Amino acid sequence: MELLLQGQVAFITGAGSGIGRAAAVKLAENGAKIALVDLHPENCTEVKQLVEEKGSEALIVEANVSSVEDMINSYDQVIEKWGRLDIVFANAGINGVVAPIEDLSPDDWDLTISNNLRSTFLTVKYAIPHLKEKGGSIIITSSINGNRIYRSFGMSAYSTSKIGQMGFGKMAALELAKFRIRVNIICPGAIETNINENTWKEKEELKEIEIPVIYPKGSQPLEHHAGKPEQVAELVLFLASKQSNHITGTEIYIDGAESLL
Repeated sequence: MELLLQGQVAFITGAGSGIGRAAAVKLAENGAKIALVDLHPENCTEVKQLVEEKGSEALIVEANVSSVEDMINSYDQVIEKWGRLDIVFANAGINGVVAPIEDLSPDDWDLTISNNLRSTFLTVKYAIPHLKEKGGSIIITSSINGNRIYRSFGMSAYSTSKIGQMGFGKMAALELAKFRIRVNIICPGAIETNINENTWKEKEELKEIEIPVIYPKGSQPLEHHAGKPEQVAELVLFLASKQSNHITGTEIYIDGAESLL
C-alpha cells in the first residue's frame, strides 16, 4: 500500500504532547519524516521513539516558538538534515491566564498572544521560503473559542489569539496559493490533552463575571465525552496529504458538535 506522505518532511510545533504528539505518530505512520519542535525537548524523546517504531525518522528541535532566532534555527536544522520541507503544523500554544479583563495584566495578555498568535506568524513566515520550492501544506491549530463560542469566561486573551489565527490563516492561504502552498485551520473543541498545565485560573475573580450555562445531557452531543488527540491527528493527516489538494483557506471544526449548543 502506498503511504500518503512517503518521503515528505513535516515540521510540528508543540510536538511533545497532546495533539502534536498524536499528529507526529500519525504522519510518521504514513511515511513522513518528523521534526519534533518543542520548548521542552525531553518531552519529545518518547515521541521520537514512536516515530521510529513506525519505520520513519525524527529530529528533536528545542525552540521557543515565539522567538525569531529559534524559529529560523529550527528550519535550518530541518533543511540541513533532510533538504526539504513539505508540511508545517503550527500547533504550539497555551491557555494562559484565565481572568476577567479588568484583572488580566498586560503582561499576561502579551504572554498568551505571543505564545499563540505571534508563534503562528513566525512558524508560517519562516517556512515559506522552503515550501515555495515544491508547494506544501500548512495547518494551524485554532479553536472553537473565539470562532464559534464565547462562553469561556476569562479567556479573552486566548480567544483573541485563536480568532487572530483564523484571520491570519485565511490571509496566508490567498497570498500563498500561487506557490501551491495550502493553508487550513483546524478548530478543536474539548480534547484530552495536557494544555491545562499551561492554564492559570483566577478562580475568585472569575466568579464575578461567569454566567451559568446548562447543557442538555452533556456538552459533546456526538460522543458525550471530550475528543481524543488521535481523532484530531486523522484530520491533520487529511489536510497534509494530496487527498485535500483543492482545500485551502478553510476552517474545520472538530468538536463533536459541542460548539453548536
